[in-house]
Amino acid sequence: MAFKVLVCAKQVPDTNEIKINPETGTLIRDGVPSILNPDDANALEEALKIKDKFDDVHVTVITMGPPQAEEMLFECIAMGADEGILISDRAVGGSDTWATSNAITAAIKKYGDFDMIFAGRQAIDGDTAQVGPQIAEKMDLPQVTYVQKFEISDDRKKVTVERQLEDGYEVIEIALPCMLTAIKELNTPRYMSISGIYNQNKDIKVWNAADIQVDLSTVGLKASPTNVFRSFTPKPKGKGIMLDGDSEKDLAKNLLIHLKQKHVI
Repeated sequence: MAFKVLVCAKQVPDTNEIKINPETGTLIRDGVPSILNPDDANALEEALKIKDKFDDVHVTVITMGPPQAEEMLFECIAMGADEGILISDRAVGGSDTWATSNAITAAIKKYGDFDMIFAGRQAIDGDTAQVGPQIAEKMDLPQVTYVQKFEISDDRKKVTVERQLEDGYEVIEIALPCMLTAIKELNTPRYMSISGIYNQNKDIKVWNAADIQVDLSTVGLKASPTNVFRSFTPKPKGKGIMLDGDSEKDLAKNLLIHLKQKHVI
């Protein structure tokens, strides 16, 4: 029986190209290219490294989004994944993290048995870091977030990870199945292979809300308990100044003079 690894991924707008509508405060998405979410690329790469190590590993990438998200799944397959699953339905459109995790959890249950799940720490278009942990809670799975180092045992019964902290890291051993969320320090994602790009003979499964049998009262915009009140671009900070002085005393004197001139102390 194959060792099955699921990777939760998302197609996101390239935030380097995003602009804010000054009148509405909303993102201008027209003409903005979509990419595989960076942290999800790290999650996929770690799953592919397991596939490189063992001969019987099957990697499935699952995502939720509009029909064009299929392009991202083909990219993942070109990197080495075995198949892709796209949840696409107007009924799930506008879902926040809670509603999104409901839909993806339903899809995972439809998928069936698996050995572990990888996800990116967070998506660059939301930065909430909530969907992975929410899926783990709803699947009743042990989880470790912010994984910066990963090692799987030879018998594939457990994994040992380093979890990044602000002032260091934790070493955690966790039994399978489990949920792990990846950060960029975990690895360097591989490129798509030439053969993977030109030999796309693997199907993408497209499931709607009925296929995954999700409760429609738990998905979509109306079911989402959170919403974005306003998006805006912070105003640029004022130009700084450089103070000259041969000693700390001179610098302090010059700073005081500058503050008096600026604020009329």
